Amino acid sequence: MLKEIALVTITVSNLGQVEQAWQDHFDYRTVASGTVSAALAEHWQATQMQGAPYVLMQPANDAPTLVRLVGDEAVENYRPMTSHGWNATELLVSDTDRVAAGMEDSAFEVIGKPRPLWDGPDAPRVMQALGAGNELLYLTTNKQAMAGLGLDDSMPLVERPFIMVAGGSSMSEFRAFYADTLGLQLDPPMDFPITMVSKANNLPLDTTYGLAVVNLSPGYLIEVDELPDSIGPRPVAKDRLPPGIAVVSFTADRAVDNLDWLKMPAVLAEAPYNGRKVGLLRGPAGELIEVILTAP
Repeated sequence: MLKEIALVTITVSNLGQVEQAWQDHFDYRTVASGTVSAALAEHWQATQMQGAPYVLMQPANDAPTLVRLVGDEAVENYRPMTSHGWNATELLVSDTDRVAAGMEDSAFEVIGKPRPLWDGPDAPRVMQALGAGNELLYLTTNKQAMAGLGLDDSMPLVERPFIMVAGGSSMSEFRAFYADTLGLQLDPPMDFPITMVSKANNLPLDTTYGLAVVNLSPGYLIEVDELPDSIGPRPVAKDRLPPGIAVVSFTADRAVDNLDWLKMPAVLAEAPYNGRKVGLLRGPAGELIEVILTAP
């Protein structure tokens, strides 16, 4: 059902600073700006977001996966990787080490230095950073993903979001939703040390977590992490979006029958939907999922 990551919506309390940082360090450009409409706020089931300022940003090569930054008040005590839901945005980059070097004395804080994900000549090279708006970013050089997306070494230094990371309490619930309900391929889970989770929650760095990958269209993935009982749901103010990564939007060529929609698919005129039907789901960890239908 879900095909490509189309849009990542992140709430930040310092919209202008975050927008400038993404422009300066990622060479993203702002392609639209405005305030959240009544129709969009109602679609999100977050009516208090009406009138909130936003910017819509795109990679330098016009890649079709966009980032929408929405201004909202900060939520006290919210920190990435300490609650259920969408926890990290993974951006495809051409040179992880160059990205890290460019973040010195910048609005970004490198919290995980570049390293290979595993031992081997073709291993992805990964790093992690916190943005100016407290947004958690994985930045990864991944030749296999580049090939799947039809990219080569001429791609920009920082390209599109290609993996989204969700954390929750139950791998079986992730499987029931993404595989059994949505019909996607979910690989068998493995135990893996996720340093960012351990650091954020003051757990031993060698702690392992159940981790599985949901396969979408070539080049796109969802990572689902099974978190310990000490990590619970994300606090969300009434009628507002969740703090941090609030919504992830995916294209779909059809809607699976009998889904438990928060909002049934309906036409949204504004960018980036541009008259397509869009529905809203809630995943098993509370993650909000927009489904953008590409066919009637």
